[in-house]
Amino acid sequence: MRVTPLRNFFLIPENYQHTRSPLVHRFGELTRKIWHARNFKGQVNPHLFLQAVMESSEKRFLTDVQSDPAEFISWLLKTLHADLRGSKKGNTIIQQCFQGEMEVVKEIHSGNEADNIIMETSRMPFLILELDLPPAPLFKDVMEQNIIPQVPLFNILKKFDGETVTEVLDPHIARMRYRITRLPQHLILHMHRFTKNNFFEEKNPTLVNFPMKNLELKDYMPLPAP
Repeated sequence: MRVTPLRNFFLIPENYQHTRSPLVHRFGELTRKIWHARNFKGQVNPHLFLQAVMESSEKRFLTDVQSDPAEFISWLLKTLHADLRGSKKGNTIIQQCFQGEMEVVKEIHSGNEADNIIMETSRMPFLILELDLPPAPLFKDVMEQNIIPQVPLFNILKKFDGETVTEVLDPHIARMRYRITRLPQHLILHMHRFTKNNFFEEKNPTLVNFPMKNLELKDYMPLPAP
């Protein structure tokens, strides 16, 4: 709600009066409460919005059960977009703010011959950019403390430079290369920290260093001209 065009859109109910989605209207109502000029309290009650979230998600997200915040924001953006769009064509405020595009090149080895390679190239929109962290270290330092590694943001952004290869199991091993072809006005980055095993969930504690101001991506995400 601090994304200016998104906030301004939801401050005006006439912008979304065409939809019957309770989630859209409760989100707009919550936005208006937070930004109300006469709201002198430090908080507002999100109860009605949370009720709409539970109903719209068919109880996938509950008020008394902790959920993955990355899954929630992904679901919320996609659902708001779908509800705002309805049967109409054209972009929604969600796409205008957060949607970018990437080129995906997929190399699949076919058969037993080493030179049998199938190349697939596609364009894919995204609302959230998923970043992979380096594996957490297995050893402790001399003080018997867990080593918490640090990595610059730009190192993990190299995944999207169009040259770095990422291996995936999909369902066979494939080599993937990603290249950003269009950045959104507002870029959402998600550091993928949690890995689910058979018995428990592991968290990668790696610290990501990034500048608080003047974040420049052109040297790390070579966009096509213009």
